[in-house]
Amino acid sequence: MRMWKSPCLTILFCLSLAIPVTAQVGHPAKGSWTGYYGPSDADQNRFRLLLDWEERQITGVINPGRRAITLDKVELDYATWTMTLEADMPIDGGTARFVVSGQIENLGSWTNRLYSGTYRLGGESGEFWLSLN
Repeated sequence: MRMWKSPCLTILFCLSLAIPVTAQVGHPAKGSWTGYYGPSDADQNRFRLLLDWEERQITGVINPGRRAITLDKVELDYATWTMTLEADMPIDGGTARFVVSGQIENLGSWTNRLYSGTYRLGGESGEFWLSLN
């Protein structure tokens, strides 16, 4: 009977180490997102969104690089996974307020997570979609 307990305890110990490996890493909104926004299917603009999770807040930039636009405000409703982003976007020699609001879908997927909804850029409005890279 004693010989049977040792292998069982070893197996249970190994399984207890493997369980945390299946947990999600990071925040569902965190990552690099790529997609399009525009007032119609014929008039689309490509953009990237880089989001991070810092000190219990979502932070990020639009089109990371030399001309990155820092997000001023990010709100996420965890009950519906609706996220709203706001930033001042350079347009026609000035700036216009860029407001994006949509829902994050497929939260458990590493390869098929989507963020889509509506946007407003100054007087223009339309739909957007982004997929997690």
